Amino acid sequence: MFHNLSLFTCRLKTLALAFSLSLAVWAQTNTVTGKVTDSNGEPLVGATVMVEGTTQGTITDYDGNYRLSVPAGAKLVFSFLGYTSQTLPATGNSINVSLADEFNDLMDVVVIGYGSSKKGDLTGSISNISAEDFNTGLINSPEQLINGKISGVQITSAGGSPTAGSSIKIRGGASLNASNDPLIVLDGVPLENGGISGNSSNFLSLINPSDIESMTVLKDASSTAIYGSRASNGVIIITTKKGAQDKLKVSVSTTNSIQIKTKLPDMLSRDEYIDVFTNEGNDIQKSLIGNDDTKWMDEIFHPAFGTDNNISLSGKIGAVPTRVSVGYYNQAGILKTDRAQRVSGNISLTPSFLQDHLKFNIGIKASLNKNNFANSGAIWSAAVMNPTLPIRRTYENAVNNYGGYFECIDKSGMPVTAANANPVGMLEQRDDNSTVKRIIGNIDVDYKLQFLPELKLHLTAGYDYAKGEGEVNVDREAFQCYTSETQGRAYKYGPQEMSNRLLTAYLNYNKSLGDHSIDFTAGYDYQFWKSTSPETQELDANGKLIKVSSASDYRHALISYYGRLNYNLLGRYMLTGTVRRDGTSRFSKNQRWGTFPSVALAWRLSDESFMENLEFLSNFKLRASYGITGQQEGIGNYNYISSYTPSQPGAHYQFGDKLVTTLRPSAYVADLKWETTKAWNFGVDFGFFAERINGSFEYYTRKTEDLLASVASAAGTNFNKTIVTNVGNVDSKGWEFNINGTVIDTDDWGLELSYNATYQEQKVKNLSLIPGAEITNTLVGPSVDSKQVQVLTEGYAPYMFYVYHQVYDANGQPMEDCYVDLNGDGQINTSDLYRFHSPAPDYMMGFSASLRYKQLTLGTSLRANIGNYVYNAMAMNTGAMETASYNNFQLNNLHSSYLKTRFKNRQHFSDYYVENASFLKMDNITLGYNFGKLANGLFSLNAQFMVQNVFTITKYTGVDPEIAGGIDQTFYPRPRTFSLSLGFEF
Repeated sequence: MFHNLSLFTCRLKTLALAFSLSLAVWAQTNTVTGKVTDSNGEPLVGATVMVEGTTQGTITDYDGNYRLSVPAGAKLVFSFLGYTSQTLPATGNSINVSLADEFNDLMDVVVIGYGSSKKGDLTGSISNISAEDFNTGLINSPEQLINGKISGVQITSAGGSPTAGSSIKIRGGASLNASNDPLIVLDGVPLENGGISGNSSNFLSLINPSDIESMTVLKDASSTAIYGSRASNGVIIITTKKGAQDKLKVSVSTTNSIQIKTKLPDMLSRDEYIDVFTNEGNDIQKSLIGNDDTKWMDEIFHPAFGTDNNISLSGKIGAVPTRVSVGYYNQAGILKTDRAQRVSGNISLTPSFLQDHLKFNIGIKASLNKNNFANSGAIWSAAVMNPTLPIRRTYENAVNNYGGYFECIDKSGMPVTAANANPVGMLEQRDDNSTVKRIIGNIDVDYKLQFLPELKLHLTAGYDYAKGEGEVNVDREAFQCYTSETQGRAYKYGPQEMSNRLLTAYLNYNKSLGDHSIDFTAGYDYQFWKSTSPETQELDANGKLIKVSSASDYRHALISYYGRLNYNLLGRYMLTGTVRRDGTSRFSKNQRWGTFPSVALAWRLSDESFMENLEFLSNFKLRASYGITGQQEGIGNYNYISSYTPSQPGAHYQFGDKLVTTLRPSAYVADLKWETTKAWNFGVDFGFFAERINGSFEYYTRKTEDLLASVASAAGTNFNKTIVTNVGNVDSKGWEFNINGTVIDTDDWGLELSYNATYQEQKVKNLSLIPGAEITNTLVGPSVDSKQVQVLTEGYAPYMFYVYHQVYDANGQPMEDCYVDLNGDGQINTSDLYRFHSPAPDYMMGFSASLRYKQLTLGTSLRANIGNYVYNAMAMNTGAMETASYNNFQLNNLHSSYLKTRFKNRQHFSDYYVENASFLKMDNITLGYNFGKLANGLFSLNAQFMVQNVFTITKYTGVDPEIAGGIDQTFYPRPRTFSLSLGFEF
């Protein structure tokens, strides 16, 4: 078996203790006291201390302390289930022992909701990634640390901008129109979803990734139900680094990088462009062919420098474990004028009093972000810009000089309506910057009652405050904003202020009674969110009012009661029961409260006697869980009550000679209620050869009911065309597999491998407000040239592409406006549209490898998606001759697909543009060297060279096959990054 003393044997020895003491006669004894702890310094409760070769002994109390009379010259054996036993001579009156984990992986402490647990005791589907396993390199946002590391978790960045955010989905998400974002909990404080003015796309980037110690992902309903109404889409718990118990250490790290562009839109080259329009263009188009050779993409993209620098002080200051850190991050985008800067600070204090019965955890995290947003429309403009035109020109009869940039103007010198602007001018003549401040504070108080140490009281108070504001300035002469009435832009927006207040209080009772172990938690939460924005006036460079955005004040609150019971019998039979009751201000009083229960069972078979001969099997555990979670995010705060919006200036109603401000009613549904998800999870944890090989397999099903969805409202029943209401169901299922192996582990060589795989399937089961109504197709997704090409249909996966089946000629070329008559009625119309693939992958995989030779380490991480499809809107929108000219003054470039299709008109609904976007990506490859102690031990040094976004293997012909939502229109390419990191420790 994988332990030297079974729990059963330990208990028999404990029961025999009183009898053995009465029989033993010792000529000379000595009283020895001490404390038994684990490798982290935590007390081991119930550890056995025996006199070697006898039955005389004792067990440790709740604080790990023991007291034992020992004969002279004897030896003491210290043991505990799951730890390596130690035998020490009984010399002196005090012996403190730290037992090493027999299997570190099983004994690791994992942070879960409202507490922690040893990994081997978990009953739910929980994955934990610690700092040593994070993705490395230049990381601008915390979610990038775990990309590809955890099965069932899909993280897709919005693009290559340093200000871009990411879409995070756990098990594909559970909703359609409501939020599919997981709940993020930072040091016990649940964070608000979404963004803030000046940083709307990536609120998480305000947290310094280098301050993070670990990230835990809760995936099944058993593990997430403790968070109730916000846990349908999973939970990510972020734990930041704390002060150490040892002497002060100073750590300094610096990462410096260069980013370069990768694949770009595949447009006609200059020679192809001239050939096409010389032979196929009309006289006006031919006259617009110039003599220059301008590579527009090279003019807007450039190599971008980035740096990330951090310094931290960690250790005891007096008697208080303390960690203080400061970070500076500055990353330019490969698109010129794009930049993100962050200055961050973090203070963590973890003092304890009353012999560790009273513990505090005080944390303050602050950041100041300064962003410069490039005009990303320049990417589209550069793609379609005439490559035979110069960047600049001198105007003679124009209304203004347009900053000297070559622009499309008519004979009167005015900008041509809807013409593409010069992409270089779009970047250089616009300054869009923001300043965002954020501070997150938390104080945890953990008090273990001295007269009843099994019972402790935990209090958490948290506060999250953010303020975002910005300024937009566009040159008065700039083509991009120039009309006969307005020129340029010069205005400020914000400040938007957001606050999030939390109070948590819970009691925890943890008691071992012989073969039984009970861990019970009961608590209360109160959380309040507020977001305010002043009225914003958009002005042109002359101070003329363009439009007004109304002031806003949004608030909502959540009150919760919860309880959880963990029961463990003989260390191998485990039960977890959880229930949470939430009340939200987003629903009416009749629908406000929701109850979310869960139950989980686990059985560690590897501890059973009938498996004791399988010495290679160190862990084998079966798990099953069922639970219900809720959803009330992403729907607004006041959709259940009638509200009115004042009219903007210029939109008044005239009564006689007076202009009266009107109030516009909004749509509402009075009986709006919780969206709920019912989920089953079945899991197997396994480990072989003392956990050298370990992993898990999960199978899950989820059924989401009473979907919070935006649907068409019946005529005359509400004030808007669409309403947010409860309608329909979505079912999903899938499996997840992960395996980790320490293949080689010697003094000189080490090889560690990790692999994870995920299969997921999701179907819309019902979308009708009326039971038994005819199945409908609801068009959804982003607009592609004012058309939607995705659909929600009962019985099918969400967001499938809704297109015509393209017909090809004998040479395999697509035929224009020629589609298959799928219903056989002799005509082609919308009845022939069909559902063709989905943006969601069927399979996701991740692979990591680390090879060590002495102080040299080589590592890599790869990811793969299989079965995901992307609609290549860039090729469709620019791959037809009609897109070359929208006026008589400008000739646009075409996508290279035109050379194959020769389409005259855009084929918006052709499945020709729905492409297989399965891919294999090498996310990074690293080479590191540990120099050890230098300068007579003054400091140690680690160095690492890394390449990120190394390569992509795919059949997809667009810029990147990894597109959130599956519509590829104008994509900011993800750069390839070369970086060098140095880490010093003093």
